Amino acid sequence: MSETAAEPLKGEDWAGEMGERWLANLDRFEAMIAPIGDALLARAAYEPGERVLDIGPGGGATTQAIARAVAPGGEALGIDIAPGLVSEATRRAEAEGIANARFLCADAGEVSLDEPPFDRLFSRFGSMFFAEPAAAFANLRSLLKAGARIDLAVWGPPRENLWMMEMMGVVREHVEVPRAEPRAPGPFAFEDLDYLREVLAAAGFGAPDIDAYEGKQAIGGRDASPAEALDMVLSSMGVGRVVDEQEEALREAIRADLLALFEQRYVPGEGVLMAAKAWLVTARA
Repeated sequence: MSETAAEPLKGEDWAGEMGERWLANLDRFEAMIAPIGDALLARAAYEPGERVLDIGPGGGATTQAIARAVAPGGEALGIDIAPGLVSEATRRAEAEGIANARFLCADAGEVSLDEPPFDRLFSRFGSMFFAEPAAAFANLRSLLKAGARIDLAVWGPPRENLWMMEMMGVVREHVEVPRAEPRAPGPFAFEDLDYLREVLAAAGFGAPDIDAYEGKQAIGGRDASPAEALDMVLSSMGVGRVVDEQEEALREAIRADLLALFEQRYVPGEGVLMAAKAWLVTARA
């Protein structure tokens, strides 16, 4: 292991670096988390005529799906803080001819909308990064009708998300990486359901109904080889930033060990499969 500890993991800068990393590997990211998004969409069961906010939609796949479900008469508005992702999501919706999907570049925790309140709110992994989550959710509630339903997907505990923890375990064999701070903004901010309930209650939402999603996640999508999955991880995810900070010899050693892990988890035709767990959350304003 390196004798020099790595700098603490930086917060996700979705308006800058992380947004650009996601954009550069957009199709592989979307393919990786699509099954969880599909489960949340099925749970939400949108109906024609509903107006829906989609928070943190990335490339807009979920916003497009919602827009199709609420047509005719409804619409979906995706709000994302990353300018490049908003531009690409807008381009993709226009290319698909989905006129009732639109996108806005803004911080959803602070945005104010000069339009009628929305019927519903949806977020697939877009609600865990607010610096002040209770205030952010209170702001989101202000954009909704009284009694409006929200549907969220957030990651469960790290120990049950081996897609992340096995990768970090390999890196920690070489570099000292600080553990994530509990309840801090980041992918696992809402692993603790008591904390999630506290945040929603403080923002004025009713007690949530929560189910677990558990399955195997294909790193980079089902068509990604171990080498392709590794390239995506190192170029786009937070673990890649840690590796980038190391000297060349150490980077190559980490890369080799990660590739060996991915080869062990690879199933032909299904991809690099690693365990994932998310919470599917429904609550009322």
